[in-house]
Amino acid sequence: MNSVLFDASKDLIDDAKAGCADLVFKEVCLEILARAKNVLDDGEFKALLKYASERMQEKTVISVDVVR
Repeated sequence: MNSVLFDASKDLIDDAKAGCADLVFKEVCLEILARAKNVLDDGEFKALLKYASERMQEKTVISVDVVR
């Protein structure tokens, strides 16, 4: 069950990265991590924390065509 929750948490982080500006993405990540802390074991939570940290360091590229 935990692996399903871990994968779902990673998917939520990926979706947030694709759909949010950097500042909003970071806030969403913090919310996901806060909730994941309650349901994942320590090893999985640390892995998710590392994954989220790596995604936070990536810059979001905004296409001008999307803004129009």
